[in-house]
Amino acid sequence: MIPNITKGERMAGLLVYLAGPGRANEHTDPHLVAGSGPIMAWHNDDQLNRDAALSIARELDRAKEVLGVEIRGGHVWHCSLSLRAEEGDLTDEKWAEIATEFMDEMGFTEASGKAPVAWVAVRHGHSTAGNDHIHIAASMVREDGTKWSGHLDYKRAQDAARALEKKHGLEQLNPVYAMRGLRPGEREAAQRRGAEEPERRSLARKVRACATAALDEAEFVRRVRRTGALIRPRYAAGRDDVVVGYSSAERPRSKGLRPVWFGGGHLAKDLTLPRLRAAWPDSPEHASAAVGEWGAAARGRRPVAVGREVHEPDPQLWEQYSDEVARLREALRSVPLEDHGTWAQVAREASGAFAAWSTATEQTPGPLAAAADELSKTAQLRRYPVRPLRTVGPSARGASLVLAAAAMGGTGTTAEAIMLRQLLNVAKAVHDMHKASDDLRRARQLSDVVRHQLSQVAAALPPVPAGTHAVDGEAAEAVRASTAGQAPGRPAGSVLPPRYEQARVHAAESRGGATGPDIER
Repeated sequence: MIPNITKGERMAGLLVYLAGPGRANEHTDPHLVAGSGPIMAWHNDDQLNRDAALSIARELDRAKEVLGVEIRGGHVWHCSLSLRAEEGDLTDEKWAEIATEFMDEMGFTEASGKAPVAWVAVRHGHSTAGNDHIHIAASMVREDGTKWSGHLDYKRAQDAARALEKKHGLEQLNPVYAMRGLRPGEREAAQRRGAEEPERRSLARKVRACATAALDEAEFVRRVRRTGALIRPRYAAGRDDVVVGYSSAERPRSKGLRPVWFGGGHLAKDLTLPRLRAAWPDSPEHASAAVGEWGAAARGRRPVAVGREVHEPDPQLWEQYSDEVARLREALRSVPLEDHGTWAQVAREASGAFAAWSTATEQTPGPLAAAADELSKTAQLRRYPVRPLRTVGPSARGASLVLAAAAMGGTGTTAEAIMLRQLLNVAKAVHDMHKASDDLRRARQLSDVVRHQLSQVAAALPPVPAGTHAVDGEAAEAVRASTAGQAPGRPAGSVLPPRYEQARVHAAESRGGATGPDIER
């Protein structure tokens, strides 16, 4: 559940907007689901119109107007609470319960031990992205004229949302991991260009696959070019021998179309050049070789050198790297849940292995691509360690090297079947980490990929010989979100209009975040 807070001065403008048609006529059946007792007594769940919205706004503003209280930056507090479209819809009763408990936690109600404020929660259908949500409008002036404190309200709202997710069995959002989502209209624009999927997503897989399989930066540039993607460097100001970033694009499918370029950071947070360089050797020789390959790529010339990317890997490497992935799975048993840097790096390597396999064998995005995309979400941290993390011990990077050379079509090989089993064990370890961290949303998504996607790959591969480590049975189980028992409801408070009497001592001026633009826009 995602809270989004804005503040302003025009309560009437906000309520009229919430009860109106919306920017794209997306508002349907606007009505109240919860609010202060007196307001709910006069305004039930009937569909709101402009007159009702203005009447409610006057009630929300009454304490401010009667007691003459002014709040610098505005007294209107607006917060939307939204679910992902994939979560489906809640009932009005459930939203009412969540809204009331949220306002309790935020200190707006009698539960704070102070005079309450006037507030309402409005539900008006789905957003343009299909998300079920509500809007909470509240005054920051209490019934006794004291001021509700907005100090750290953004953080408090996030903490309250995490607690309510767990209590009500909603998908739990982990504040540690992040992912670059698609922009509105990006999927439709890619379809108009004839692309199978948005270029941002396909490029992220190719770049991650090549970065994981490459031993150094120069090899990375050559591997990306071999996938058919375009890549170009971003030089330091006034230099042509210092590369500080890059951008990549899919080659246009038709003449006359221009490539759509994405910087590494716009593909994913873990695909910026500084993040990728953390896994490669850093020496003058390697830097010089990389600059040469970047220059060739920028000019559309042939690669300067030829490396491992053009050679078929030794068949013995399949067994060697399968064993290394198996050792990695065992090593993960001792990694603490709070070691987010290590888990992100392991997920990045496993995602890169599946991405390399997909790039080599899937003509259109399939189960391997889905597995790569899902693991890549754990590979991205909202905040990375100050010092780059270098893995010590077993790694899944070698798996990317051999899987990048997997043959297109056919039924696959026994070596691929064994490698899949070992990578599934690593995915299972990442799944277990999310589950133990109460990040049930991510755990469920990983489990679904194994059950519905990778099971198809396993079925098409030869049987694994006896004695080979098998996948834990739980790896294919869908993880159900735990649902907490519902606590008995508390009284909604008096439905009588409040008596606005000035408190003897005013609270300190609100120290909330910066005021945003006009709230109704």
